[in-house]
Amino acid sequence: MTRWVEKCAHRVTVLSRTAKVSVAVIADAIASAVLLACAHALIVGRGVNLEGSILWYLVAAGMLVGVLAAIGTYRTVFRFVSRRSLFMTGAGVGVALIAFAALNVALGPHGLSPETLVVFGAFMLLYVLGSRAFIRELLHYRCGEKERVIVYGAGEAGAQLVASLRAGGQYAPVAMVDRNPALHGRAVAGVNVYPPDALPSLIAEQKISSVLLAMPSSSRRERQIVLKSLEPYPVHVRTVPDISDIFAGHATVADVREVDPGDLLGRDPVPPDETLLGACISGKVVMVTGAGGSIGSELCRQIVRLAPRRLVLVEMSEPALYHVDRELQTLCARGGMSVEIVPLLGNAHHRHRVREIMEAFGVQTLYHAAAYKHVPIVEENIIEGIHNNVFSTWYLAEAALEARIETFVLISTDKAVNPTNVMGATKRLAELTLQALQERSTATRFCMVRFGNVLESSGSVVPLFREQIKRGGPVTVTHRDIIRYFMTIPEAAQLVLQAGAMGKGGDVFVLDMGEPLRIVDLARRMIHLMGLTVRDESNPDGDIEIVYTGLRPAEKLYEELLIGKNVTRTEHPMIMRAMEHRIPWVELEGRLAELLDALDQFDCARARDLLMRTVAEYRPESPIQDLVWAQAQAQKSAAEGANKVTELRTLRLRAARNSAVLPVAQ
Repeated sequence: MTRWVEKCAHRVTVLSRTAKVSVAVIADAIASAVLLACAHALIVGRGVNLEGSILWYLVAAGMLVGVLAAIGTYRTVFRFVSRRSLFMTGAGVGVALIAFAALNVALGPHGLSPETLVVFGAFMLLYVLGSRAFIRELLHYRCGEKERVIVYGAGEAGAQLVASLRAGGQYAPVAMVDRNPALHGRAVAGVNVYPPDALPSLIAEQKISSVLLAMPSSSRRERQIVLKSLEPYPVHVRTVPDISDIFAGHATVADVREVDPGDLLGRDPVPPDETLLGACISGKVVMVTGAGGSIGSELCRQIVRLAPRRLVLVEMSEPALYHVDRELQTLCARGGMSVEIVPLLGNAHHRHRVREIMEAFGVQTLYHAAAYKHVPIVEENIIEGIHNNVFSTWYLAEAALEARIETFVLISTDKAVNPTNVMGATKRLAELTLQALQERSTATRFCMVRFGNVLESSGSVVPLFREQIKRGGPVTVTHRDIIRYFMTIPEAAQLVLQAGAMGKGGDVFVLDMGEPLRIVDLARRMIHLMGLTVRDESNPDGDIEIVYTGLRPAEKLYEELLIGKNVTRTEHPMIMRAMEHRIPWVELEGRLAELLDALDQFDCARARDLLMRTVAEYRPESPIQDLVWAQAQAQKSAAEGANKVTELRTLRLRAARNSAVLPVAQ
């Protein structure tokens, strides 16, 4: 039966638009004549001919088709017939019946009886509305070509989502699930609502492939509970946008997307303090370095919403600068915000360039987000890593002092705490540099913000895992016990903005990020939520394998946020101020000069040794990994080896010649 219905629906679908309209017109005309005969026979009796002639049939058909055509019924796509369309069609039938009744009255005794007209009118109304609804449902019944889904959440968003899915051609909503007992057993938008414990049977019996979360106003913790409950089932879990994005006009309920990685954290985001957010921004000139990066671009998005007078974007990548500038211009235009956006190409370690920028545009607040942050890449490019992370910060800070910037905020990392890699050591040295420069500052407040891994940022594990899962695996995890602190990009940006308002000078701010997350657990959760299973010893027929590749050079099993335990609270309940040791500027300036000389000489060994002497906590766990250094050392060793071989050959030749010219013993 199901195949027959789907076959009929398919035949209707493949017809041309003209053919569909012709079929509808002919069907309505024939139906009106047949229904008129049925009504007359029902009232007068069987075998009674319609009085007059066949003209009555033609008049009934003509009036109905004419009125429906006049109100545009035949221009409507049957698959997308709405309640309003059905109402207008019903009104058209009423108009046709009134005209038919008026004609009948004009004919007097030769017309139809009133009873016949009433029955005919009821038949016509039922036919026209019922046929349209039937065709719509028939076309939507083609579930064999659609993805059968369950909508989790039977509220307003769920009802809107079901309506959107029915209007589309990709999904077929066959059931709804909600935790509210008052909705169980009821129908929302024509779909039955079930309790969560009915999920296993629904998924198996209805052959469900996906669950769509329609919970835009729920807290992250509530969504995380639902996600955990869905993990055991072989379904792909997707969600509608957050309610704030819907209200802001950035998305609609129909925009089904992958689950927000923030929902995987298991904690709600740290709520921002609105008074702190705008303290260093509203009405001021703000500058962001690394404006095209993951953190930098999110900082810019949030900054423009806080109404600065001017936002200066500094970025060394031309494509990244182009994209962030275009996005911000669009954001300001849509929101009616009169913020001057200034996109500038430049590198932060060009000291004179950045000073000219600050003075030319009157910068008051600066957020330094430009940095190299990928641990293995920085480990293999030590010289450039130190140049960009340390000396860019130093030169930018010196320029800020000369331009008398009010607030300078450095985006740091948890890898700066007890670092085992060059990236972490350089970020810690950047922190020490700003703290030391605070001694010389009379107008500028320097502060640093330290947080863990940022979800969805460039180089983070979430985009990597998602790409690997879509490719069919394997998903690569360095170690089964590796753990990390995580936060979302918007949350990180809000922390940075608030810290700038709380800084007194030389402060290091850290976020209370809750419990860290095991990377392998994150990988398993992402695999399950995409409707797949993990292939391992207990499940050899699973879809995606998790492969442990081993810790990379200089990578730690776990990260820390504090050096020592000396912390104090701040105005924000979830932000702490770390009280850590500093290096006086007189001492640090000499170390930086030595380090710069080592970089000029391309001496990686000396540069790393200076890092270790300056950053007391830095303890590298692997030999130097710099690729250029390693290649140069290999070539040097090869050259030395070749020289030794040449010298040995020369000595042997000399010895042979000497033995050849010696007199033969008598």
